[in-house]
Amino acid sequence: MIHHVVGLFTHPDQEWQDIRGDREVSLGRLYFTHTLILALVPAIAAFIGTTRTGWVIGERPAVLLSGGDALWMAGMSYLAMLAGVAVMGMFIHWMARTYDAYPSFARCVAFATYTATPLFIGGLAALYPHLWLGMLTGTAAICYTVYLLYVGLPTFMNVARDDGFLFASSVLAVGLVVLVAIMALTVIIWGLGVGPVYVP
Repeated sequence: MIHHVVGLFTHPDQEWQDIRGDREVSLGRLYFTHTLILALVPAIAAFIGTTRTGWVIGERPAVLLSGGDALWMAGMSYLAMLAGVAVMGMFIHWMARTYDAYPSFARCVAFATYTATPLFIGGLAALYPHLWLGMLTGTAAICYTVYLLYVGLPTFMNVARDDGFLFASSVLAVGLVVLVAIMALTVIIWGLGVGPVYVP
């Protein structure tokens, strides 16, 4: 399933057709062959970036994390990404019935994973966690993810373009809610005193 990643960046229209034509896969196989691997990219990059390079904001010295805290944060972000994909898959599966589409839950999770691919790959920017680099890379990754969503959903779900636009807009809105919920949960956890220890 990883072979679809390049196609989503080079010829997304055709690649969505190919993805739709793939035979049904189990949820476990999907997670092990695609989701678990891609979600590792930003987590590993963040661990390396925060322990070796450090956050760079303006002209201030780089701020590093201790190895243990960086590992804990990378692990939690990894789990949050996996949970986010699962939640989006559940919503897509539930919402598809509104548009007379009846994909399996595994296919909905596959769609959520493929759509989020630019976000996973964009996580490589965490190797050098500079504010402007993160903002530019994050903005580009989000824009391309939204593009994949609007281009791919009508094809993948085999619904009319107009219905696909409404469906994709609903998915986008829920995706933003999930993102804000993850950020809010992070703030709450940090507020409980579980925040990281910085290395001078």
